[in-house]
Amino acid sequence: MTQSPQPAPIHVSDEVLHDLQRRLELTRWPDDAGNEDGYYGVRRAYLEELVEYWRDGYDWRRAEAAINAYEHYRVEVRGVPVHFMRKPGTGPAPTPLILTHGWPWTFWHWSRVVDPLADPGAHGGDPAEAFDVIVPSFPGFGFSSPLPSHPDMNYWKVADLWHTLMTDVLGFETYGAAGCDVGALVTGQLGHKYADNLHAIHIGSGQKLTFFNGERAWDLTGGRPIPDGLPAEVHAGIVAMERRFAVHLAAHMLAPSTLAYGLTDSPAGMLAWILERWANWSDNGGDIETVFTKDDLLTHAMIFWVTNSIGTSIRTYANNNRYPWTPAHHRQPAVEAPTGITFVGYENPPGVTTDRRVEHFLNSDRASWYNLVNLAAYDHGGHFIPWEIPDQWVDDLRRTFRGRR
Repeated sequence: MTQSPQPAPIHVSDEVLHDLQRRLELTRWPDDAGNEDGYYGVRRAYLEELVEYWRDGYDWRRAEAAINAYEHYRVEVRGVPVHFMRKPGTGPAPTPLILTHGWPWTFWHWSRVVDPLADPGAHGGDPAEAFDVIVPSFPGFGFSSPLPSHPDMNYWKVADLWHTLMTDVLGFETYGAAGCDVGALVTGQLGHKYADNLHAIHIGSGQKLTFFNGERAWDLTGGRPIPDGLPAEVHAGIVAMERRFAVHLAAHMLAPSTLAYGLTDSPAGMLAWILERWANWSDNGGDIETVFTKDDLLTHAMIFWVTNSIGTSIRTYANNNRYPWTPAHHRQPAVEAPTGITFVGYENPPGVTTDRRVEHFLNSDRASWYNLVNLAAYDHGGHFIPWEIPDQWVDDLRRTFRGRR
């Protein structure tokens, strides 16, 4: 028998908040001499400033109220606890749409696009393009936890859960899907395995679904050295990209439990680990607070902290590799659902300018994986696309679905 979702407004107990306060007050700081330029990672000076604000200035109850302006539900799907936020569509025939985040995202990273997607008429759009927006927390992240009986959760298993959620639990025969980061792989898997139920999908990257397969999946280069003879700017771009992504991929895939002990025990340590990704992956010109205010940073961090989910969130990387993707069919393209992609300048491949980004992708071995119907590229924007350039994301997604629902 299918369980019905139960309303579940977000509420963190005073006990959890008091424990956090004590831990912040007892933070033991490492020596960080010589790191004024951030060469060695997060600068202690800024982290101390942020932790001090977390302790003395940040107001979780205010953030909680903003989050609870939306509907929240909790349900078990195939025995897995799933939290989702919902914004019913306002229009003549809203299309169900499920949005999937990645790491170190939370469901709240979608908050800047939910309202215009659900109610386009109130945001300069056409009410006929309204979506009924479903925003779950990735299993093992935030309020979709704990997962003691499902330690093997990975992205393609989440796609199965999402399909069950949308069809069996919520009763939608057909729906749309969108996602970024690992959420783009979940969305791609939906478009691969369940294409007959998908109007279309829209993603923030176009990786192969085999991205995490292989014995060296933790190494973006696959162990290959940087080729000789590259232009200096291309060589520098490759080095910069490796510095941006390599450490977390390796740590999360090779020793997630070891890392989790420290991140679970120390809020300052957890914040440092995810802050580095927010700072290095967003298009912020060297100032993270141009993209995420202190309150934004801490609200996202709180969602990991108060649910004790940082460990299960990072283990998904190891599980993506340990339980590799295998095809549900061998038709081509592998992702048969009509697919739109938004590319952003901060993630342009080394040596590729924005005006050539679409052409570069179409000439790559990744393009043939998708039934491409809409591609767009922007100079501005980083890894957290719907947070950083929400207007462009919304426009692109609407264009992908136009005439396909």
